[in-house]
Amino acid sequence: MPRELPKAYEPHEVEKKWSEFWIQKGYFHAEATSSRPPFCIVIPPPNVTGSLHMGHALNNTLQDILCRYKRMKGFNVLWMPGTDHAGIATQNVVERELKKEGKSRHDLGREKFIERVWEWKERHGNQIIHQLKRLGASCDWSRERFTMDDGLSRAVREEFVRLYEEGLIERDDYIVNWCPRCQTVLSDIEVTREERAAEFVYIKYGPLTLGTVRPETKLGDTGIAVHPDDERYKKYVGKTLEIDSIGGKIQIQVVADEAVDPEFGTGVVKVTPAHDPVDFEIGKRHNLPVRTVIGFDAKMTSLAGKYAGMDRFECRKKIVEELQELGLIEKIEPYKHAVGLCYRCHTVVEPLVSKQWFVRTKSLAKNALEAVQDGKTKFFPDQWTKTYQNWMNEIRDWCISRQLWWGHRIPAWYCDKKCPPIVSRTTPTSCPACRSTNLQQDPDVLDTWFSSALWPFSTLGWPDQTPELKTFYPTSVLITGFDIIFFWIARMMMMGMKFMGEVPFRDVYIHALVRDAEGQKMSKSKGNVIDPLSIMDQYGTDAFRFTLAVLAVPGRDVKLSPQVIEGYRNFCNKIWNATRYFLSQEQESSREVLSLYDKWILQQWNYTLQQVVSSLETYRFDEAAKAIYRFFWHTFCDWYVEFSKVRSNQSVFGEILAESLKVLHPFMPFITEEIWQSLREKGESESITVSSFPEMKKWNYQDEIRPVERMIQVITALRTIRGENQIPVSAALSPTISFQNEGELRWFQGEEEMVRRLTRSDKVIFSNKKVVAKQMAHISLGGLDVYVPLSGLVDLGVEKKRLEKEIKKLKEDEERRNKKLSDLGFLQHAQPEVISLEKEHLQVIREKIQRMEETFQNL
Repeated sequence: MPRELPKAYEPHEVEKKWSEFWIQKGYFHAEATSSRPPFCIVIPPPNVTGSLHMGHALNNTLQDILCRYKRMKGFNVLWMPGTDHAGIATQNVVERELKKEGKSRHDLGREKFIERVWEWKERHGNQIIHQLKRLGASCDWSRERFTMDDGLSRAVREEFVRLYEEGLIERDDYIVNWCPRCQTVLSDIEVTREERAAEFVYIKYGPLTLGTVRPETKLGDTGIAVHPDDERYKKYVGKTLEIDSIGGKIQIQVVADEAVDPEFGTGVVKVTPAHDPVDFEIGKRHNLPVRTVIGFDAKMTSLAGKYAGMDRFECRKKIVEELQELGLIEKIEPYKHAVGLCYRCHTVVEPLVSKQWFVRTKSLAKNALEAVQDGKTKFFPDQWTKTYQNWMNEIRDWCISRQLWWGHRIPAWYCDKKCPPIVSRTTPTSCPACRSTNLQQDPDVLDTWFSSALWPFSTLGWPDQTPELKTFYPTSVLITGFDIIFFWIARMMMMGMKFMGEVPFRDVYIHALVRDAEGQKMSKSKGNVIDPLSIMDQYGTDAFRFTLAVLAVPGRDVKLSPQVIEGYRNFCNKIWNATRYFLSQEQESSREVLSLYDKWILQQWNYTLQQVVSSLETYRFDEAAKAIYRFFWHTFCDWYVEFSKVRSNQSVFGEILAESLKVLHPFMPFITEEIWQSLREKGESESITVSSFPEMKKWNYQDEIRPVERMIQVITALRTIRGENQIPVSAALSPTISFQNEGELRWFQGEEEMVRRLTRSDKVIFSNKKVVAKQMAHISLGGLDVYVPLSGLVDLGVEKKRLEKEIKKLKEDEERRNKKLSDLGFLQHAQPEVISLEKEHLQVIREKIQRMEETFQNL
C-alpha cells in the first residue's frame, strides 16, 4: 500500500541512500551478451587529478539522461566509466608535494617517483568518481577503467608497435611546443592563448625592412621570405644579401613562399626555422639551415654569441637597445598578440626543434574524414561537421612523445652501438642488429591523447576479441564539448577506423560551454566560478540536473544562475506536493468510467510523451525537459489537479502521476525514486530505475475534449478579468457567459460548479442571449463571451482612471517593442526564438490593450 510522504522534500536525506541502493542492486550493470538491443556510451574520462566542475556536470548529466532513458526502454545499456592518468597534470601535483618536503623527482629517481605517483592516485584519484556518483551517474561502476591499468597499457603498446611497423610512427627532428618550466613537449590543446601587449619592432635588413615581436630570435635567422606575387620584392628573390647586423655583416638568403601575407607589416618576414612553426615549414621547403639560439631552459645558447646564457626576454631588451645604437631600427609600434602559455604553469611556451616521435596522420585522417562524409558518424548539431572536416583536411603530423616520467613509456629501446631503435611489445634482451645486451629504453612517455584515442575499444578489451567488444562496438553516441573535437574526437575516429575498421561511435553530440548568468566564461581570476557541489548542497541534485537539461540548447552556451536553479527546486516541491495531495485522497475510482476531464489529461499526456521521446531521440534535451515541465506544472497541476477537486478519478490521477515520474526519472532520478517507493503497489518494479518507460497509447479523444479546452478558456478569462481590474481575491464574481452554440451552452450548464469553484464565483449565468456590457469587463473567446459586472466590486471612477493610466503605459511598451522588431540590426543578429518571443509579447500587449480599452468604454 502507498505510504504517506513527509511534508517537505529534503534531497540530502534521500540522494545518498538511493545512489548506494542502485549500485548495490546492480541496476547499472551491462551484460556482455544479451538478447536486448545494445546501447553504449564511453564516458569522456576526467583527469584523475580533477574534481567536478560545471563542464563535467553538464556533460555527465546529459549522458545519464540518455542512459537511464534507454535502460527504461529495454536496452542493454553500458555506460563505461573511467579516468585518465593526465600525464603532466598528475606529475605536477606530485612534484608540488615533493617540493614541500624539500625534494624533487630527481632526488627519488624515476622508479621511486612513479611509485609515489601511484600512491597518490590510490589516495586521491577516485575523488571525481565519488562526485559523479553523487551527481547520479548510472555508469556500470563494476567496469571502471583507468588509462594506465594493465589492459589499457597493453592496448597502447599494441597501438604504438602496429603503427610503427606500418611506417606511420617515426622519430625525427620537428618543431614542437616546449614548456621551459615543465621541461616537456605540449600538445596544441595544452597551450592556452592570452592576449598581451608587446612591441612590433621594424628592423632594417639591408635594403629591406621587416617587423617582428621577437627580436631575440634574429640571432637564429637563416633567411628572409616574401610572397611570390609581391611585385615590390621580386627583384630580391633568390639573392643572398650582405647586411649589417649585430656583430658585423652577415649574409642572408631571400626566398619566395606563399605562407607570407603581403598585407602584414611590410610584407617581408624573417625566417627562423628553429623558433617558429611557420618558419620551420618555410625552411624545409627552401632547405634553409636550422640555427637554435634559445635552449630548452629558455636561455640563449652558445650560438647567440655574447648573449649566451641570458634569459630570452632579457635578451630581447638588450638586442633592441643594440640595434637602435647601430641605427638598424626604423620604428617601434605598440602591438597586441596572442601568446602561448603552458596550461599548467602558465610559462610562455617556446617553439623549439627537437627529436621527437610522430604519427603520420594523413592516411589515418583520410579514412576518418570519409566516415563522416559517408554518414557513418553524425554530428549533432550538424554545424560541427564542417569544423571536424576542416580540421581533418588541414591536419598536421602528431607529436606523441612527452618528456615526463608519469605515463605510458615509449616501447622503444636503444643499444650502445647506435643501431636503429628497437620497437617491441615486450622488453627486448638484445639488439637484433648488433646483439648488444646493453639496452636503454626511451626515457619519454606518450601523449595522454595517444592512449585516450583507443578509449572506445580499449575499454571493451581490445586487442583481445572480447564479448563486450562484439556487443558494444561501435558505441552509440559520444557526448562531449566542442573544445576537444580536434584533440580527442578526431583521434578516436582515426584509431577506430585503423584498428577496428569501423567508426568508434554512431553519433557525436557536442554540448555548449557553461557560463555565468551574464554569459561570461567562468574563471577563478574573475571570481565567477560556480561550484556544482555547492549548488547540489544548496538546491539538491535533481534541481541542478534539470536546470542543466533545460538550458542545453544546441548551439548556444548555457547561462547558469542560482535564480534559475531555485526555480527548478520549486518544481521539485511541486512534484512532491502533487504526490502528497494524491496520497491524501480516497483511492477508489474506476479506470473504466472516464469524464471528459480524464480524457483530456490522457490526450495531453499522449502528446507530451510523443514530444519527450522524439526530443530525446534527437538529443534535444532542452525540448524534452521543457515538455515534461510544461505538462506537469501547467497542464497536470494547474488544471487537472484543480478539475479533480470537483470531478475526481483517482485511477487516472495515479496513472498520470506514475507515468510522469517515469518520464522525469532520467532528468531527476532521486526525487522520482523516493516518490516511486511511496506509490508502488505489489508486483510493480522495485525501483523506478528498472521500470518500463511509458509507451504511446492508441486512443484519440481529440474530438471529444473540445468542451474542456473551452472550460479552460472561460476560467482563464475570468481570472484575467479579476487580475486586470484588480478585483480583490475575497470578492466573489457574478459572471454571465453568453454562447452562440447550444451544445456548448447545455454542457456548461452541467458544469456550473466547476466554473464557480475554480473562479471564486457565487453565481454563474449561462445564456444564449446578447449581453449589454455596460459597467462590465468583457472578453470575447470566439463564439463565446464572458462578462463580469464591476459595480460593487471596484470603485468605477477610480478604476476608470487606473485603466486610462495602464492603457497609456501598455501603449508605450507596444511602441518600444514595435520599434525593436523594425530594427534590422536586431532582426539580423538575434536568435530566431528571441525574435519569436518578442512577437508573442507584442501580441499579448495588443490583446490586453484591446480588452482594457473596451472595459474603459463600458465604464
